[in-house]
Parts: sequence; C-alpha cells; structure tokens
Amino acid sequence: MHSYLYRGNALFTFALTVLAFMCGIASLTDNFNSPSPTSEVQVLNINWFQKKPDGDDEISLTLNVSADLQSLFTWNTKQVFVFLAAEYETPKNSLNQVSLWDGIIPTKQHAAFRIHTANKYRFIDQGSNLRGKEFNLTLHWHVMPKTGKMFADKLVMTGFRLPDSYR
Repeated sequence: MHSYLYRGNALFTFALTVLAFMCGIASLTDNFNSPSPTSEVQVLNINWFQKKPDGDDEISLTLNVSADLQSLFTWNTKQVFVFLAAEYETPKNSLNQVSLWDGIIPTKQHAAFRIHTANKYRFIDQGSNLRGKEFNLTLHWHVMPKTGKMFADKLVMTGFRLPDSYR
C-alpha cells in the first residue's frame, strides 16, 4: 500500500505537529503567571569618588543586594538574567544607565539570594555630572523561557545620592 518512506514521513510530521502544539501551550501558560519579585539594595560605602584625568567622574560602591526572584520561575523558565543598574539624569540625557552588577540565575533554588559586593563594572560618567547627583538603583531581569518569547521587567529603588565633593 504505502512505502516505509511515506509512513515514516507521516509519523515524523505528526510528531513535529504535536511538539509544536505543546510548545505553543507551554508558551501560553506563562501568560497566567503573575510574578511578585522583591528586592532591596543598600549602598554600604562609597569606596572612592574621583575625577579621572580625562575629566570623567568615577565611583566605586560597596553594595548589599538581596532579592527573591523565585516567582519568576515556572516550568517553562530556562534561566533568568539579572542586573543592577544605576540610573540618573544629566543635562544632556534624560536617562543614563550604568550597569553595576549582573548574574545568571539557573534555577528557582538560586533565585533567592543575598550578596555583598563592590560594583562589578566601573561606574563612570562622561563629564563632571555626578557630584551631589540623585540616582536610582534598578534591578532588571530578563526571563529566558524554554519555548516562547522572553519577558523583561524591573524594580526601581529610589532615594540614593552621591557626595557633593570628590573623595
């Protein structure tokens, strides 16, 4: 009746259709998840605040970062990329973002964490705009699913201020 090649093709097509349907359902079920992550960041110390020879401001901070991102994990979550950014305004730009720390959270068990660290990346502003500047620390995350689209969101923590003079 039908050759083995025809039967194999039909079986492969059916299996691929079922797999695509399951991936679509997995992606759609993520829309019902209502994550409620929490985070707190403390600036423990300003290690240095200096004007570099090229005229740029540079800051080193010691931070306590604690977060509970476990609600971001569903059965479709592969991993979560998280980073902490300092955000501030200057006369030239309404939004400046400087990444201070980042990490990849591979599992739900690692999603509740507390770290004590200096900024991993240099906090530099092009110009002398940071003296006495108010800034926000924002925890951003990107949820990378096993199937479907990526989801990104953030928590903004306000009320931080840099010194009025260099140290």
